[in-house]
Amino acid sequence: MTKLDAKIPEGPIAEKWTKHKNNIRLVNPANKRLIDVIVVGTGLAGGSAAATLAELGYNVKAFCYQDSPRRAHSIAAQGGINAAKNYQGDGDSTYRLFYDTVKGGDYRSREANVYRLAEVSANIIDQCVAQGVPFARDYGGLLDNRSFGGVQVSRTFYAKGQTGQQLLLGCYSAMSRQIGKGKIKMYNRHEMLDLVIVNGKARGIIARNLVTGEIERHSAHAVVIASGGYGNVFFLSTNAMGSNASAAWKIHKKGAFFANPCYTQIHPTCIPQHGDQQSKLTLMSESLRNDGRIWVPKKKEDAEAIRAGKLKPTQIAEEDRDYYLERRYPSFGNLVPRDVASRAAKERCDAGYGVGTNETGEAVYLDFSSAIMRYGQETANVKGYHNASQEEIRKLGEEVVEKKYGNLFQMYEKITADNPYKTPMKIYPAVHYTMGGIWVDYNLMTTIEGCYAVGEANFSDHGANRLGASALMQGLADGYFVLPYTIGDYLADDIRTGAISTDLPEFEEAENAVRERIDFFLNNKGSKSVDHFHKRLGKVMWNKVGMARNAQGLKEAIEEIKQIREEFWKDVRVPGSGNGMNLELEKAGRVADFLELGELFARDGLLREESCGGHYREEHSTEEGEAERDDANFTHVSAWEYKGDPSDAVLHQEALKYENIELKTRSYK
Repeated sequence: MTKLDAKIPEGPIAEKWTKHKNNIRLVNPANKRLIDVIVVGTGLAGGSAAATLAELGYNVKAFCYQDSPRRAHSIAAQGGINAAKNYQGDGDSTYRLFYDTVKGGDYRSREANVYRLAEVSANIIDQCVAQGVPFARDYGGLLDNRSFGGVQVSRTFYAKGQTGQQLLLGCYSAMSRQIGKGKIKMYNRHEMLDLVIVNGKARGIIARNLVTGEIERHSAHAVVIASGGYGNVFFLSTNAMGSNASAAWKIHKKGAFFANPCYTQIHPTCIPQHGDQQSKLTLMSESLRNDGRIWVPKKKEDAEAIRAGKLKPTQIAEEDRDYYLERRYPSFGNLVPRDVASRAAKERCDAGYGVGTNETGEAVYLDFSSAIMRYGQETANVKGYHNASQEEIRKLGEEVVEKKYGNLFQMYEKITADNPYKTPMKIYPAVHYTMGGIWVDYNLMTTIEGCYAVGEANFSDHGANRLGASALMQGLADGYFVLPYTIGDYLADDIRTGAISTDLPEFEEAENAVRERIDFFLNNKGSKSVDHFHKRLGKVMWNKVGMARNAQGLKEAIEEIKQIREEFWKDVRVPGSGNGMNLELEKAGRVADFLELGELFARDGLLREESCGGHYREEHSTEEGEAERDDANFTHVSAWEYKGDPSDAVLHQEALKYENIELKTRSYK
């Protein structure tokens, strides 16, 4: 049996990473040229890892299912990236970022990893500025910062509302330099369909060329999985429709433990669902909560009138508005962490105060009128317009807001046909990010030797809830500043190994298994589409394994998912052939994996008899509806070992020790 060993270095937490780097083995430049590394996924984590490893001298093979790394889902990140630089002089520090991240994760993350993340965060900004990433700057030309949920400092660097896109372009430019030099061999429109293990070590992958349908063998001395999270198990999420869990699930089935699958983040600031035919949801950046105030009507009759179209939000008097986050959490107000804000919105809507036009009224308001007038008055004062009218002040304020959030406002108006400068946005929580993922040790290695997982694909840094603007931070920290050090310690044993042959029986066996599965899908004479099953799975996941869970619902979900999976294998129909582009064939493999992951997800949630972060069990909550942890029994990572069927998975536990932060009830009041 594999034993969990996190390989956390000894010594004070502030010295662990430095000492570890000083003591691990290195590979000299001449020997790096003899070593191949496969990187699956080219978002911020995979792209930065591929670029850095190639820059160091390794031969890198990078794979993405998109037509270009520039289309990775990292491009959709809007609000910013955290770093403890204390440019605002408001009390930020490495320790403060470490503390906020552990607290935000509801004390369910590994201290050593989180401290390292906070430590290297400042380097990321310098790296990206050097690449030309156009971060916002203040009037004096210095990099600007804004604050995000769960913190009381301004540490988030941003590029308007398109930070992910700008960071990805910087990362892609670094990759392109190495592609041009021949150190990265780029495989666009390729999907990893299996991991190849030789003598206990990850030595390659089986991939499908999504354009020609050709099945290919690729070998390497190490494999890095950077394929993102599994939010699309819910069908509707803020993830791109192509985002999937297959690469991570494939290595799980080959021996990589899957950790904390029930830790999934529901983002509070999304455009509400409009109908049953919708294929994805759209995120409105959390940065909007800096200036937008969240409210619902105080009177149910007002909410009912709004839902019926008889009343507009601008007609609700100030004294008749319930700014419920400011009321319930005065210290943090609208900037409480995502899990807290999401549950509060659900509670108001469930109580009948929602303002959505859908049947359940699922929406609350995000209102910028106060910020617009505040910024307008400030601008008028600066410009000496001491007798400016309210209309002039509003116009000046809208110009300031446009500079900060203009592309987000434009996107909202295109989707909803409402002008958020004139009327409040409608928002409602939606599935966004997955904190669970492949279990990794301090070196980011999975329980398979030579197989690494970085970014959202691993579980390591966010505990039970991720703070806003930390996804980009973790992805780039792993790729630029952690993995390039730690992977060398493993690869030091491979300088004399030589090229790994793809003629080995392990490659043939893995390829045959891939072909058999593809043949099954193409030859199965079912009557239902892949989306039919995916939508059914998504409804079960959202209704019974979503924002709030209980034992009865989770038990029902497990049985219902089993039933859907059984029907899927009997009755799924995949049209077309395998000898070219076939999107339905791609989806079939991914949904098959989601149907297994969904059951493990529900099972993990059922066994975790507590509420923490994004995992909210209704039976384990305070009288005020806050999460109630059980530190005596659940201060651990749940890491699942694959044994064939999700119901047979074996649970392993990694105890979490808090030596630098006191375990206490999380409060944002």
